[in-house]
Amino acid sequence: MADLKALAETLVNLTVKEVNELASILEQEYGIKPAAAAPVMVAAGPAAPAQEAQAPAKTEFDVILKAPGERKLDVVKVVKNITGLGLKEAKELVDKAPQPIKEKISKEEAEQIRQQLAELGADVEVK
Repeated sequence: MADLKALAETLVNLTVKEVNELASILEQEYGIKPAAAAPVMVAAGPAAPAQEAQAPAKTEFDVILKAPGERKLDVVKVVKNITGLGLKEAKELVDKAPQPIKEKISKEEAEQIRQQLAELGADVEVK
């Protein structure tokens, strides 16, 4: 049984080039013609984990104020308008940077906010 497991391990780890060579040998020397889908299935096997590792496309973004910059008062005013907070709450939020300004918003809205704050010299990150 150990030999069959070793053979299976070897087959699973073949590259696409090696699979094509194996198919050619089987056909020429043994008269076995592999089905057209067989090499594709074997070749796609090792690639499957890489596809699973890809994250789905992100649709919600967070805008995080990392630092207000030198124009802190202007940043507070913009944060107040963006969040709908009072002036005191917006100032506290800016003072506690890094803090999320807005969460779970569209990419377009997040980029607009980032651009507004960046124009004032604030350090902003979109996640």
